[in-house]
Amino acid sequence: MKEYDIICIGTALIDSIIRGFDPNPVSATGFCAKSGSLNIGGEAVNVSIAAAKLGMRTGILCSLGNDSAGDMIAKTLMDSGVDTAQVVRTPDHSTPVTTMFVNEDGTRKSITNGSHRYNFHPEEHVASFTDARALILGSLFRAPFDDPGIIHAVLTAAKDAGQIIFADTKLPNFKVLTLKDLKESLSLIDYITPNEDEAKYFSGKEDPEEMADVFLGYGVRNVIIKLGARGCFFKNSEKKMLIPACDIVAVDATGAGDNLIAGFASEILHGATVEEALIFGNACGAICTTAVGASTALKNREQVVDFIGERCE
Repeated sequence: MKEYDIICIGTALIDSIIRGFDPNPVSATGFCAKSGSLNIGGEAVNVSIAAAKLGMRTGILCSLGNDSAGDMIAKTLMDSGVDTAQVVRTPDHSTPVTTMFVNEDGTRKSITNGSHRYNFHPEEHVASFTDARALILGSLFRAPFDDPGIIHAVLTAAKDAGQIIFADTKLPNFKVLTLKDLKESLSLIDYITPNEDEAKYFSGKEDPEEMADVFLGYGVRNVIIKLGARGCFFKNSEKKMLIPACDIVAVDATGAGDNLIAGFASEILHGATVEEALIFGNACGAICTTAVGASTALKNREQVVDFIGERCE
């Protein structure tokens, strides 16, 4: 038996979330907002916490600085039931901090900085991520997965270990890659999960099905396009389906896609059909948006099952 159900690899950071920012100054240098909070974040962190809450034996491979931000992340991961034995602590860089401006409708904008482009090589830690049933990359096109060589080495090792591979995506920031740059690696991915903006950017298409076809054309086995308030669209070589959004009032969309991926992957590992897993993952994403922060609202699997019966049918 594998030690973990799910291992997540990717960025770990602190989100400084500012909600209800008023751009009109109240003084020469002062502005007001409705609220401000510090929350741990990063795709790998958000996914791993959600997966652990859903009952998965979950670990994370990420790099943290030897600083208070790194301490905060490590403690929250452990408190959430995520195994942190594979976390790399280093004095070579500071833990990234992202400033998030969240609007009243839950949409947001983020500000990154140089600490987000640190030099982390997960391919040097193969034993840390292959002892799991599934591997979740969060996210392609962002550090550490903005280097084709690193991506291919990690995915090859995962496939050799018999892992199911889930890969989220992000729009490029410091280093720009295209699908063509990753053509040798994309065929190793079982499920890819871009949001609509990302899928449009990488595919050059406007329609979700046409977007999915581009990813499938590069060899990805299954494509899930997250459509926000419209739900999500799935397509592979055999079927396609649109899963409508659940009935919710969004407060903060931060981490919704990460919770969706965690829910979908956990249900696939439970033996659910793709449709059942999509409905479950979609509900996890919806629940996430009902509170500020990526890891606040989701509590456990039972909560999601009840939510589906009440709000998603």
